[in-house]
Amino acid sequence: MKRIFLCALMVLGGLQINAQVQTPHPSPGATISQTVGLTEVNITYSRPSLRDREIFGELVPYDKIWRTGANENTVISFSDDVIIAGQTLPKGAYSLYTKPGEENWDVYFYTTTNNWGNPAQWDASNIAVELQVTPVTFPFKIETFTLSLDNLNNSGAVLGILWENTYIGIPFEVPTDKKAMASIENTFNGPSGSDYYAAAVYYFQQGKDLEKAEQWVEKAVSLQGEPAFWMLYQQSLIQHANGKTKKAIATAKQSINAAEAAGNSDYVRLNQNSLQKWETKK
Repeated sequence: MKRIFLCALMVLGGLQINAQVQTPHPSPGATISQTVGLTEVNITYSRPSLRDREIFGELVPYDKIWRTGANENTVISFSDDVIIAGQTLPKGAYSLYTKPGEENWDVYFYTTTNNWGNPAQWDASNIAVELQVTPVTFPFKIETFTLSLDNLNNSGAVLGILWENTYIGIPFEVPTDKKAMASIENTFNGPSGSDYYAAAVYYFQQGKDLEKAEQWVEKAVSLQGEPAFWMLYQQSLIQHANGKTKKAIATAKQSINAAEAAGNSDYVRLNQNSLQKWETKK
């Protein structure tokens, strides 16, 4: 009987240890991923709700730094440099902080993103971009704190902050035209030396059309002002694989000279090993 009682206690204890109560989070997390033009914008934040509370001026005091959300600081990232209020914000991730005011809000893109809420010590040198925005008042209430990316076009969008009866809009510009024109020019200019080189090495390593690989590596070398030693080394290997030993030897010697000039002893040794094999079989 005593043994049964002890076993029952152990089972109940195990159930208590393993039990995990699940309840809704009062400020659930949210993620926004949006392509604006050719720029990727991502936002992670938490979404508190009104719950019959007065927010701005009460729960969120005026003229004090706010995490712009709940829990961990809100983080926004851009895959390209963007323009905000005439200022360049370099690509990367930033905490979004605000200082709500009765007349205007101050908005800060802050470089440290691992804060829980506000930084332990506010450091003005971490402000990448700062601007002031005039809020718009709604005739109705937004129950749950919301961030949005609206007014999308090829040149930019508006980052929106909405809660209670207040809206803040932060326009930003993205470098779509610059990226698109660069892509167009690169495409119409044809493959680069790096493209020809990569294709040649792939064909060589996979045992594909070696004549084509040799043509491509020659094209790659010709597009370089001073061919790199590593490029010449691969060219020599492709030439030798095509049965052109004399050309391969000459190219390997050229690679040695370039490697010595660059102070790269590894490629000097690689080419010397090739020459030792090839010159005895000429």
